Amino acid sequence: MKSWWIALLACALACPQPTVAADHAAYLLRPQQVWNGTDATAHAGWAVLVRDGAIVSVGPAGGIDAGDAQRVDLPGTTLVPGLIDLHSHLFLHPYNETLWNDQVLKEPEAYRTLEAAQHARDTLLAGFTTLRDLGTEGAGYADVSVKRAIDEGMIPGPRLFVATRAIVATASYGPGPRGFRPDIDLPSGAQAVSGIDGVLQAVREQAGHCADWIKVYADYRVGADGSTQPTFTPAEMRALVEAVHLSGREVSAHSASDAGMRIAVEAGVDTIEHGYGGSAATFKLMHDRGVAYLPTLTAVESTEEYFNHYVPGSPSTPKMQEAEHAFRTARAAGVTIGCGSDVGVFRHGDNWREPTWMVRLGMTPVEALRACTSVAAKILRQQDHFGRIVPGLRADLVAFDGDPTTDIAALRHPVFVMKDGVVYRKP
Repeated sequence: MKSWWIALLACALACPQPTVAADHAAYLLRPQQVWNGTDATAHAGWAVLVRDGAIVSVGPAGGIDAGDAQRVDLPGTTLVPGLIDLHSHLFLHPYNETLWNDQVLKEPEAYRTLEAAQHARDTLLAGFTTLRDLGTEGAGYADVSVKRAIDEGMIPGPRLFVATRAIVATASYGPGPRGFRPDIDLPSGAQAVSGIDGVLQAVREQAGHCADWIKVYADYRVGADGSTQPTFTPAEMRALVEAVHLSGREVSAHSASDAGMRIAVEAGVDTIEHGYGGSAATFKLMHDRGVAYLPTLTAVESTEEYFNHYVPGSPSTPKMQEAEHAFRTARAAGVTIGCGSDVGVFRHGDNWREPTWMVRLGMTPVEALRACTSVAAKILRQQDHFGRIVPGLRADLVAFDGDPTTDIAALRHPVFVMKDGVVYRKP
């Protein structure tokens, strides 16, 4: 055990620590109204004072002593906390441009890293100031370098929480092996392991390479008929979760089947991704154990459009109906639901599509905004750093034309973006 903690300490010292790239200027932001990330409505006539990258004051504009702060007028806008997407893939781009297999097999890692930098910029300018990036899909540990480049101010992008390679069961994830010659040694979209020893080694390797979260595929399309089935045993999953939690990290579990979800939840994972096949009983278990849910509704819509002839605006396909039912079931069970879109399957910068789907399926615009701000920050265990507009938190602030607290479609129109007190977009 002593050697395990020494290894963890060495990992912490080796991983680059985030650098706050704050602009030391002071700004007084004067939108039409401010929504602080928690309240039921936006507050007309409020302003926000930012200094040294932090929120200093928020409230009625007449009551804020701005001093020498630079005034930024944002008429007709609503200022909200920087938005958060908890399920992204910066190293992927839409499958109707290039199929997933071809991205992993044919696009060099260096090229994919340059693409990821462009995707990060597009995301930030769209008003999403934080991403949890859940796997490089065959690009190794390149997400750690993209995160470092953003933190050091080399490239613009959201603050990143990265999962590096992700962990899958042997022969369960692509490319192949099904559909390829058995004598071909293919690169994999994730780190393939078997057995408790293999699982522990993968956790330690990814932690040692500076993963913030560990992602595991609790199930995949491994059934004899191509159906989604669990890929890790309960014992393997428990060992993985224990090792991750010992390291001070959290576990994200990809799962689309009820059986895979239950194994993951009972093992103690922190979030479930997708959850399309989840039963009411399993969602209740998630609620009781405090496991958050990222529904990735937009990913299903997108793949149905690419591969099953779905036309946006037409009636939902059976797969979309399954995802919609899961979302409603999770809401009925009181599960904590965050904004997680699986962007990369669709175009980076269009992350607004996920909260739009949430509203379409029953959330109010304010509930969907909370899922993308204060709730998402809490899922990340970062609620004391960002996700709300309150004094002392980092100045991640975005202004949208119109009022997204009453019309979620306003998220399509960002006009001002600030992250850590640095202005990246202005009218």
